[in-house]
Amino acid sequence: MWRLLWIAAAVFVSDQLTKFAAADYLTRHGDVQLTSFLNFALVHNTGAAFGFLSSASGWQNILFIVVASVACIVILWMTWRLTTNDRVLGTGLMLVLGGAAGNLTDRLLHGYVIDFVDVYYRGWHWPAFNVADSAITVGAVLLVLDALGWGHKRNH
Repeated sequence: MWRLLWIAAAVFVSDQLTKFAAADYLTRHGDVQLTSFLNFALVHNTGAAFGFLSSASGWQNILFIVVASVACIVILWMTWRLTTNDRVLGTGLMLVLGGAAGNLTDRLLHGYVIDFVDVYYRGWHWPAFNVADSAITVGAVLLVLDALGWGHKRNH
């Protein structure tokens, strides 16, 4: 299923390009309100999902680099074992791989992940996220659907 690797590459490239553009623009101009529930706001996330461990002293970056590196290696190994019938699983794995590689690159280059999509309702804000986070989320949903049998051909 190496033919699906383009998905991971597309996620990685779009993630890095949007982070570069967002960091450049938002650093110069500040937050941008797009709608009554959506802003672009630059966030340097030193933690994990939902800011987990963001207030730690810095050791967490090494932990997240190791975890993301291992995840990428395991995903590549799993991809090597897939068959052409494993399209949903393969697509999910490639989305997670591209997102993990994008956030890993940020941690290696900057020591934090660049987030910039800010969704909110009144005073409640969802934690800021990026293209990589979105791809990882969609990929995880596909992995769950595959585990539940969605997309599998039934043999009658």
